[in-house]
Amino acid sequence: MEFARPLVRGQLVSRYKRFFADVVLDDGTAVTAHCPNPGAMLGLNMPGLAVWLSKSDDPKRKLAHTLELVEVDSGMVGVNTMHPNRLVAEALAADAIPEMAGYAVHRREVKYGIASRVDFLLEDDDRQPCWLEIKNVHLMRSPGLAEFPDCVAARSTKHLGELEEMVRKGDRAVALFVVQRTDCQAFRACAELDPAFAKALDRVSAAGVEVYAYGCDISPERIVLSRRIA
Repeated sequence: MEFARPLVRGQLVSRYKRFFADVVLDDGTAVTAHCPNPGAMLGLNMPGLAVWLSKSDDPKRKLAHTLELVEVDSGMVGVNTMHPNRLVAEALAADAIPEMAGYAVHRREVKYGIASRVDFLLEDDDRQPCWLEIKNVHLMRSPGLAEFPDCVAARSTKHLGELEEMVRKGDRAVALFVVQRTDCQAFRACAELDPAFAKALDRVSAAGVEVYAYGCDISPERIVLSRRIA
C-alpha cells in the first residue's frame, strides 16, 4: 500500500478523546490531526514521540491531517486501523498469503453471524468457502512480542464466535492479525487486558478456526504485509 503523497513528520504533543492528536510539525506548524484508532494505543501516545501524518486536500474534512505512523526506538508502528483490510486485499490479490492463496473470488463485507459483516469471504469452485476476519495489532509490551487487544474488545470476541459457527457449518474460517509494527517476531492474545478475548481465541482455535499473524514492512512511503510471525 503506497501512501498517496509523502507523509509529513512531526512531534506528538497529545492524543485525546481517542480520535484527536495535537502535533507540532518539523517546520514548527502546530496542527490537530485525526487519530484513526479507537484503541488505547499503549506506548504510542506519549508526548514527544516522532509521528508521521498524511494530509488530505478534501475541503469537506474538518481535519486535514491524519496520524499514520509512530516512531519508537525499536522501529516504526502503523496506527491507522483503516489500513489492514486494504493491506490484506492487496496481498490476497497477489496470492502473497500462502495460507489463503488461490481463491478465485474475494468478496468484502459479506453479511454473516448476528448483525455482522465478515471482512472477506474467499470462494472457489474447488474448495470450501473461507470466512476471513482481520484484526489490527500495534501493542508491544515485551520486546518482539505483539499482542491483541490493547483494551477490552467485546466486538472482536463476538467475531471469534461467529467464525467458530462457520466452522461448525462445515466452512473454513480464519482470524488474521495484521501486526503494523516492524519490531515483532511473535504474537499472542493479551489475556491481561482482555481475558475474555484470550479465552475465546483459545476456544475457537481448538474448534478449528485458523489463527495467523503477519507482520509488515513500514516506511513513510508505504506499508506492505510481509511475513508470517505466528
